Amino acid sequence: MMVCGGWCGSWDGEQQQQQQQQQLQQHDRDVTAKGLASANKTNHNNVNSSANVSAASSSAATSGGVGAATTSWDQDVPAPELPYPAAALLVGVCACVCFVNSLPGDFVFDDSEAIVNNNDIRSDTPLANLFHNDFWGTRLTHPSSHKSYRPLTVLSFRLNYAWGGLTPLSYHAVNIALHSLVSVMSLRIFYVVFGSCAPRAAVLSAVLFATHPIHTEAVSGIVGRADLLCALFVFIAFLSYVRAVRSMTEENANRKLGCSRGWCGQSLLYMLMTTAATATAMLCKEVGITALGLCSAYDILLAHGGLIGHTVILFIMGHNQRAVASWRSLPGGSVRGAMCRHLTLAVTGLALLAGRWVVMGSTVPRFMKVDNPASFIDSVLFRSLNYQYTYSMNALLLLLPIWLCFDWSMGCVPVIVNFGDLRLLLLPLLWFAFIMLLRRGVTQGRTAHTSRCVLMGLALGIVPFLPASNVFFRVGFVIAERVLYLPAAGFCVLVVTGMRELATAGHVSKRVIQVGYVFLVVVFVLRCQQRSRDWLTERQLFSSGLHVCPLNAKVHYNMGKVAADSGDVVEAVRRYREALRLNADYDQAMNNLANILKDQGHLDEALHLLQQATSLRSDFAAAWMNLGIVQASLGHHSAAETSYLTALTHRAVYPDCLYNLGNLYLEKGDHKAALATWTNATTIKPGLAVAWTNMLILLDSQGHYEPAIDVAHKALRHLPNEPALHFNLANTLGKLSRYQESESHFLLATNLDPTNANYWANLGVLYHRWRKYDRAQQAYVRALSLNPGLRSAQDNLSMLLKVTGKLSR
Repeated sequence: MMVCGGWCGSWDGEQQQQQQQQQLQQHDRDVTAKGLASANKTNHNNVNSSANVSAASSSAATSGGVGAATTSWDQDVPAPELPYPAAALLVGVCACVCFVNSLPGDFVFDDSEAIVNNNDIRSDTPLANLFHNDFWGTRLTHPSSHKSYRPLTVLSFRLNYAWGGLTPLSYHAVNIALHSLVSVMSLRIFYVVFGSCAPRAAVLSAVLFATHPIHTEAVSGIVGRADLLCALFVFIAFLSYVRAVRSMTEENANRKLGCSRGWCGQSLLYMLMTTAATATAMLCKEVGITALGLCSAYDILLAHGGLIGHTVILFIMGHNQRAVASWRSLPGGSVRGAMCRHLTLAVTGLALLAGRWVVMGSTVPRFMKVDNPASFIDSVLFRSLNYQYTYSMNALLLLLPIWLCFDWSMGCVPVIVNFGDLRLLLLPLLWFAFIMLLRRGVTQGRTAHTSRCVLMGLALGIVPFLPASNVFFRVGFVIAERVLYLPAAGFCVLVVTGMRELATAGHVSKRVIQVGYVFLVVVFVLRCQQRSRDWLTERQLFSSGLHVCPLNAKVHYNMGKVAADSGDVVEAVRRYREALRLNADYDQAMNNLANILKDQGHLDEALHLLQQATSLRSDFAAAWMNLGIVQASLGHHSAAETSYLTALTHRAVYPDCLYNLGNLYLEKGDHKAALATWTNATTIKPGLAVAWTNMLILLDSQGHYEPAIDVAHKALRHLPNEPALHFNLANTLGKLSRYQESESHFLLATNLDPTNANYWANLGVLYHRWRKYDRAQQAYVRALSLNPGLRSAQDNLSMLLKVTGKLSR
């Protein structure tokens, strides 16, 4: 018999077998309540009785129940029985093989905001900021924050950054390693769900979980690490709870024998571990709190042979007499222990929710209609129907992970607004499947173990999905594949349980089931690899989205961004216009299109688009700044200043806006205000080279050479390899006849940017004034080789040649 080792070994021992015997006796209609009570008393008084163990084993073997000494529940499953190390190695390898081709991938989609542009991952940002900001680096109390509080995930990115900077390879490697670890831990979870009597079923489920293509977004997309870390600690919390139940059961038995006192020792330690792991999971991603629900499901459905769940089902179905008999058959102290544990779970959950509410500033996140259109429907009926349709779509993605997309918003899933929509036909199928599974789950008797597996599979699939269901609060997405990372475990339990039922019934040959399973795993692996390739670059990712959701405005918008970044302005404009055609209120597309039109000189259309964007979203800081730039270009200085200041009210830490505001003050001739504004910008963002350069040029033009040199030296401490700073500092030093210092900075500038003709021309001027004519001539010639039409270099070279008498030659 394979054992799972460590955390998930067979935990009930002889007592579990006795409880199984009691369960089987309850379904015998000839047994009276009195007889059951007597049997319960006998069992409690003989916990370690070898006779009772033998009787239990015999009864279980006769009825085909769990706990049989000679047979196992999954003996008909056509798969070999593997020792735990081999099973763990198999699962880990499968997990790696599926996603190893994502290693050379870039930062794509949300990675840019969560990692590349997130100052919280950088070592020069105070560590405390992680616990005050959201996942994207925005203050949690800010109105625009999505309230996604995941400081431990951001901390993992910070460690990645300290290790390899912004090299994507290390981030992808960590994600793959985490998925492999979670997949191996899922093996332990499945041992608990199926029991130590079903080693084959556990391995088959773990392999399915490791290779399911729905995980691609969570593994290949670096921001999916939040789901990976969360799943890891949810599993730790669950396994700790299993050990807590086992320890409490043992302590209850020992207390009757006078060996221990009360609820103490290991059970308390494991309950504390459950609480700590749940809190940690929640600090990785919000869904971590559902670990408490999974623990509760285990306590009711699986602990003590599932007798508590069996009793509850009997009460619900109206079999009161049998329910009372089942209640009396419960091991002594089990009900009290379950109540204590559930009280602990409830207190933990309330404390975590209260803490989360305080951290969020006692406000809920605000989402736009385009994020989740169904949640904005006024009709409660149609809102509910749309939610149910998204549930069916999520179930379909688990069943047939063919249509996968990085984003399902903005027209990808059109809203159902009338009863004539054919998509409503999916809802009866969804509820029929759920009711049939539930019906099978409440079926007791000789197949009680299968029923418990079905119910636990449903719990694993539904409980972690609840935060994304829109039932408790509005979420900011329609469908998100990464939220199915944990629910996939429940799906795998149901699939393998179904395989076992088919094999046991004999309607399908074991060979067909075996071939079908292998084929499914191979298809899953190939689909994972194919989908991982889509996540290598943004262009590939967004292009794949067009095949699944051609009506998704966000897909076209992102294709426009990729085209603009690669310099294909025509394609970018086309994509942005298509995004606006599909969604006329897409403010981000308006902003980006206006930026391109501004650069092309189409200021009037750009002005109109930006005014529309700011009217649609009054707190759109970037659009307000860009509106100010366009207004300044049109000469509307007062309006531009108002737009810049409005942007700063919505985003106080906005160095780019301060830089542009400083430029506006310069145009208006207010040099003092310009310098002050640029100083603020560089204080916030020391790497803003253009602001430093403008300060240096302005001070130099006013004849304030020493302050200009001080500013340049401050700037170079942050930007030692910025050629423009070296160039302008060299010009200032040259005016002070500090030729040697000036030369050194000119040479640094030309080394850093050797193709800049102006740098060489000014170096020539320095040598010219320094009377180093040969070097001056060489610098002028180099400048003209780079830019033959550079008039200043031509004139200066002519003057030099006249002075040196070389003109005739």
